Amino acid sequence: MSAASYKPLHYIYQPAAAPAAATLLLLHGTGGDEQDLLPLAARFGPGVNVLSVRGNVQEGGMPRFFRRLGMGVFDEDDVRFRTHELVEFLRNASQKEAFDLAQLVAVGYSNGANIAGSVLMLYPELLAGAVLWRPMQPLTREVPGFATTRRQPVLFSPGTHDPTVQPAATQAYAALLTAAGFALTRADTAAGHNLTQADVDNATGWFQKHFLQKV
Repeated sequence: MSAASYKPLHYIYQPAAAPAAATLLLLHGTGGDEQDLLPLAARFGPGVNVLSVRGNVQEGGMPRFFRRLGMGVFDEDDVRFRTHELVEFLRNASQKEAFDLAQLVAVGYSNGANIAGSVLMLYPELLAGAVLWRPMQPLTREVPGFATTRRQPVLFSPGTHDPTVQPAATQAYAALLTAAGFALTRADTAAGHNLTQADVDNATGWFQKHFLQKV
């Protein structure tokens, strides 16, 4: 499919009360929507814009950011297409809503973390940073050559009891992002695939350390 096939994405944009530098890009997990992660946004600190997006793919009535062929098996052609579609949306939204695209920080859970990871792989210099809760490597069949010179911070948060991903695959994905130049912080959580309070606390502390002084 070509760029002519891109569809608009549903989203909620909440500008900061005062002019802000950083914008949170909230990316939900399977079955969520643009409302899902909004309650967490205020935890990241004052003066931050929030852009929360709903995935354009439906799986049994559940929104996702890209198709999968089975549990843990991604349709990688669709991953690529949906990543390009999302980035085009972000470029347009940054102009419409007047936020700085160069200071966009993705916060993604599960499927949302995986589309954020695909952005890191296909557009490595786009995001200012990313929180990846319960990540899986989105592109494995044809791994693109990618690298960044921005040294963006990435919080990488797998669950130590997560049955959906093998520890070796998680380790390989973390190593791949590090080798590409991202400043990766590994924050394993003693949990399964579910999001926990510890995940939120780790992410908000990480964000405030790396981005709040710039707001």
